[in-house]
Amino acid sequence: MAEADAAKKPSSWRILGRALRNRKTGFMLLFGFASGLPFALFLGTLFAWLTEAGVDLETMGVFSLIGLAYAFQFIWSPLIDKADLPGLRRLGKRKQWIVPMQLLLGGILVTMAILDPRSQLGMFSLLAGIGALASATQDIAINAWRIDVADEEAPLDVLSTVYQMGFRLSSLAGGALALIVAERIGWPQTYVAMGAMLLAIGAAGLFAPDSGRGAAAESDAEVRALRRAGELSPRIRHRALAIVGVLWLGAIVVLLDFMVRSMTSPPESRPDPTAFTLAWGPWVIVATIVMPALVAGWLAGQQRRGNHLLAEDAPPASGAGAALDHLYRALVLPLVEFVGRMGWSLVLILAVVLTYRICDAIWGTFAYPFYLGELRYTKDEVAFASKMFGIGAIVLGLAIGGWMLTALGRMPTLLIGGLLAALTNLLYADMAAGSPVVGAVAGASGFSALVSSFPGGSERLARLMLTIGAENLAIGIAGAAFVAWLSSIVSKQFSAVQYALLSSLTLLIGALGRGALGQMIERQGFYDVFILTTWIGVLAMLLVVAEWWRQSRPGAQGVVAPEAKDVAAAE
Repeated sequence: MAEADAAKKPSSWRILGRALRNRKTGFMLLFGFASGLPFALFLGTLFAWLTEAGVDLETMGVFSLIGLAYAFQFIWSPLIDKADLPGLRRLGKRKQWIVPMQLLLGGILVTMAILDPRSQLGMFSLLAGIGALASATQDIAINAWRIDVADEEAPLDVLSTVYQMGFRLSSLAGGALALIVAERIGWPQTYVAMGAMLLAIGAAGLFAPDSGRGAAAESDAEVRALRRAGELSPRIRHRALAIVGVLWLGAIVVLLDFMVRSMTSPPESRPDPTAFTLAWGPWVIVATIVMPALVAGWLAGQQRRGNHLLAEDAPPASGAGAALDHLYRALVLPLVEFVGRMGWSLVLILAVVLTYRICDAIWGTFAYPFYLGELRYTKDEVAFASKMFGIGAIVLGLAIGGWMLTALGRMPTLLIGGLLAALTNLLYADMAAGSPVVGAVAGASGFSALVSSFPGGSERLARLMLTIGAENLAIGIAGAAFVAWLSSIVSKQFSAVQYALLSSLTLLIGALGRGALGQMIERQGFYDVFILTTWIGVLAMLLVVAEWWRQSRPGAQGVVAPEAKDVAAAE
């Protein structure tokens, strides 16, 4: 019987081919590109434009604060998850946010192109800030769309991989390609072209499939369900909502205060971003994630034990009571569902989330100082190795990762990709020690001779390309598996909030760790840092093995097939 079932199961190549022909996959590639392009243009390429315009480094440092929109996007994710935009609900639950944000971003880029960064810096920075918020909002909706529309014809693993391919290709378009184009036609014309791309994708997005009815109708049904017999009493729910609401409001006030003081104060009075991140960052995480998770865990425990439950159906709420029920549904219930479903496994889940990509998140900031300052490579060499050759290696890694997900499964790919990504840190340690191993491999394989045969090529460039290529290939495999795994553990019912919370943890921990890593580089050098990040990666793999074992146990909770999620949502 088992042999017959195995014979009926389609091959990994057939599954992959069927998914790649599905229209959802094509729109996923477009949405991934639209997700990555603003990120590259607002937090990378824009600084090249500002440098040419003569804007000082202090002001550019303030500009970089718009990146906080991506790190703290989970704060407004409940709005995207459970609110309809007036007049746009017919587009669908997710498209009503995706399409307008893409059109807004396209309009912002075109408008920025007609401004002078030197004489109109205030309006320029305002548009960049609004663009970052719109981009982060788009990301919330796109990630939720990917999870919602996944099915047997377009599996979640394949959609997650294609999304990252689009994202990486857009970083090439918004980075290296934008620099090349700007050198020939100028920055304003370049940003007009990039804006036109987003406007075109927004128009095409109107024809993308969506997950069904509007958010408001779904939210009303779920709010009414809170008053049924066996649910937590309104008094207990409202107390929990008050605690979570105060914590989130406090975090928002702290962040807004920091942003306003940074944008409006003279240079000598501006707060230090690094000091703020180290001093307030942990407390923001505690207030917005840790404490609400503990409250959600307590609520889930009360429900399991039968405490504080309604004995019979309560009448529908109205006025303030209905408003509080809607707030509870948006802010607290996604956490209660996640914590209740995971139980104590949540500790392991969070440990994997925090450690799996931490090497990439921390190390990326110091890549250029290492290449340009420590190893003395030229800007052209670094641009070619990291932006051209490196992006190609990542896309190849994503393709391999997508095939591995269908052929081997999610957890084996997560383990193999993460282990390879951790071990590639040893290649950088070798580069910091003079490249004895990397140089020998490049020479023995003929790679050095191949690179040297091209104009501008050299053995030094071959060593850099080999190291960056190996790392990016591993990152592609690991990234495909990580996003697929992360997407699989969230509920379709609460996909926007739960995915935004989990993905933001990686960004926040990376931001908090950069200060300490920078100090370690100053004191001990790059070699010791790469050895440390290798060990962090190995620790993450031990946690992945534990998560793999947890999922393999009979009755394990947490990862649900898309079809099962659909049934649960319908019920």
